[in-house]
Amino acid sequence: MPGFDSSEMNVLGNPAKGHPSTASNNVPPFTVRFWGVRGSIPTPGLETARYGGNTACVELQVAGKRLIFDGGTGLRVLGQHLVHEMPVQAHLFFTHTHWDRIQGFPFFIPAFIEGNQFHIYGAAGQNGASIKQRLCEQMLRPNFPVPLQVMRSTLAFHDISPGTVITLDDVVIETISLNRPNRALGYRVSWNGYSVVYATDTEHLPNPLDQGLLYLAHEADLLIYDAAYADYAYYDPKSIANQQPAIWYAGIEVAMAAKVKQIVLFHHDPAHEDDFLDQVEAEVQSCFPTVQLAREGMLLQVGQVCNDTEKWNVAGD
Repeated sequence: MPGFDSSEMNVLGNPAKGHPSTASNNVPPFTVRFWGVRGSIPTPGLETARYGGNTACVELQVAGKRLIFDGGTGLRVLGQHLVHEMPVQAHLFFTHTHWDRIQGFPFFIPAFIEGNQFHIYGAAGQNGASIKQRLCEQMLRPNFPVPLQVMRSTLAFHDISPGTVITLDDVVIETISLNRPNRALGYRVSWNGYSVVYATDTEHLPNPLDQGLLYLAHEADLLIYDAAYADYAYYDPKSIANQQPAIWYAGIEVAMAAKVKQIVLFHHDPAHEDDFLDQVEAEVQSCFPTVQLAREGMLLQVGQVCNDTEKWNVAGD
């Protein structure tokens, strides 16, 4: 995992009209850092080293608060970073509890250290299990040798549902239900006129587009979006279409319709190695210059955003 310093920060374009300047007002920056970008299962190896093999974990720092979205294996790496900043207080939001979203939680070192404090949010499962129950269950024998009760930090669990709005002083977190058979939450974080939307593991609705997601992402500064389900051929590993970057284009429709300023594609398939993802990014950026693929260690600053809507237009439209 590379180290981080201010020279690595990727500023999202130029200041947009109507947005206050974080620099001139001397307020804390609104940053997004990717600690795990892979879906389904960790994929360490030479072929995935550039984009990263850890599963989903994204950290937002906004108005002096630390918000963490999902606890895949990237959460373990974040925990190693946070032990140098203790005591730690953070809010951890889960989209759902498939393994690639929770498997880093038992290895999150700061949770085992007294004096740290974590607020943990998640929706009840289809069987009615709370977020606390499901995190406890994965740490029970024979699955794991150490139970959740060994964690010495202060853990506060919050059961939420689609439509829940969480207010942390002047930071507002909104939730919706994403288009997924097994349920998942999407989140919008708003502060000081800026907004970041985290909507992953959602299936694309081409016609009409997902109205809930359009609402959540409306004019967001940054949309972290999973385009993995953009095409039915994605499900067929033998399909020629599955080897073509073009299947990612359908997911961009949501960002265009919602007038999103920047989009980061996230939750990379375990079968997609670095060279393939390079091809995806190059092809997408040939039509959509404001799109990036997520990489472990990527650090974005929200507050200076791209306001050139023409960049969303496909050549020839």
